[in-house]
Amino acid sequence: MSLEDSDIDELRKLEESLWVEATRFDPLYMDRVLAPEFFEFGRSGRIYSRRECLAVMSGGPIGARLPLPNFTVQELDANIALVTYRSEVTYDPLQAANRSSLWVRANNGWRLVFHQGTPANLRGAQEC
Repeated sequence: MSLEDSDIDELRKLEESLWVEATRFDPLYMDRVLAPEFFEFGRSGRIYSRRECLAVMSGGPIGARLPLPNFTVQELDANIALVTYRSEVTYDPLQAANRSSLWVRANNGWRLVFHQGTPANLRGAQEC
């Protein structure tokens, strides 16, 4: 079974919901989205557990650019998708990061298993 357009649309909506205050700081919503084994390598380099992410009640305005720039979905398996994009958050100064999320389809929909944010070079320089 391969990913359909509806899967890609759903993954985009789920990923973007993590950048909207109303859903990001809703513990019931986040409990449904984050898989039990979820963890994150933050843009800061810090590792966040599922428990820590669910405990965040409010972080103030996020100010993320939506739709997410450079959004792509790669199917790794019939029920596993790798989502990548660039986040741009309008703090002063602008904070940009390259992002990747690993989503797994379960009986009750897509669940986020892993997320990583890596600071992005704002000048657009290419590296290998």
